[in-house]
Amino acid sequence: MKVETTRFRDLLICTPEIHGDERGYFMESFNQSKFRESTGLGIEFVQDNESSSSKNVLRGLHFQIPPYEQAKLVRVTAGRVLDVVVDLRKYEPSFGESFSIELSAEKKNMLFIPAGFAHGFLTLDDLNVFSYKCSGYYSKNHERGLMWNDSKLNIDWPTDSPLVSEKDSTSLNFSDLDSPF
Repeated sequence: MKVETTRFRDLLICTPEIHGDERGYFMESFNQSKFRESTGLGIEFVQDNESSSSKNVLRGLHFQIPPYEQAKLVRVTAGRVLDVVVDLRKYEPSFGESFSIELSAEKKNMLFIPAGFAHGFLTLDDLNVFSYKCSGYYSKNHERGLMWNDSKLNIDWPTDSPLVSEKDSTSLNFSDLDSPF
């Protein structure tokens, strides 16, 4: 696995080794010991999730507060998404800043998101399947969200009118967040 650092501490771009020939390809999408060796992180994943969305669906920006915070390893198995995170770790120099990357089934790239980030994505193709591994279990009582279009976050989404759930359209503004991270 190839691991690239970003300007955010522990936010990593991961690309698996792909073995291809005229028949197709093979790759290990995840190997716990190789992940630990490549990243230096002792994260253990306990839950896998998957969603399917049509084009122009925006999900997020979601996070869970302690003690149910989650680190995530995200990837796209069909289509393309613009994946976006916001650093909520108040003692980091990158607090309140966002990072975005296009993840695609074709590139097979992944993003490791440490706990303490809000996460969301916008689908770019007609059919998109988004998969992610989580280091903690889902807890409805600890789930929170930030407004996807908060002007203080200044995220450059490539659309002005995405399809957003009712829950995501009533999330907190960043200025109203008392970050627990």
